[in-house]
Amino acid sequence: MPRNQFQRMIFALLTVIVTVHSYVFYSLYVVNGNYFSSIEGATSVIDGINLNGGVMMFGRLFPIWTVVLLEFALAYILECLMGSPCSFKLACKVFDPKTTHPVLFETAIICATVGLMCPAMSFLAAIIYYPYYAGFNMITLLANWLKLVCYNLPFAFFTQLFFIQPFIRTVFKLIFANDIKNRSK
Repeated sequence: MPRNQFQRMIFALLTVIVTVHSYVFYSLYVVNGNYFSSIEGATSVIDGINLNGGVMMFGRLFPIWTVVLLEFALAYILECLMGSPCSFKLACKVFDPKTTHPVLFETAIICATVGLMCPAMSFLAAIIYYPYYAGFNMITLLANWLKLVCYNLPFAFFTQLFFIQPFIRTVFKLIFANDIKNRSK
């Protein structure tokens, strides 16, 4: 859908803004919600995070906004450098964009992006959220990475395919309506 580098960067930015917030919410509330809710005196997950002193990153506690900013920066860089270009190339290896129905081709791009970004971001998350205070072990890092991929892949696939990407494509079409209309003439 994006036709030039500027549009690709905007598309990636929109995608990452929505995706990072949904994954931070998923990770903290769904995957780790029981832990944060069980902190003494916590009435909710966010209250538990605040009572805990934040979220553990790099062996230290950081406020929630730091988690969002760090993951946003990493996801945007990864999406621009690897996710978008590689997923398009992978989709083109299977389908010809000129002869394939656009919905099928976009679905192939989404699936390829999830297949690339989920393991990559899960690996970065395994490094960021590793319990360094307990010492470092490569086997533990790899086990944590595999666990994160198992948690994140189904969530990533279904949210990207059915919610996030259709929403982002609609917003993108609204932002670049004139360009899209001029292109179809």
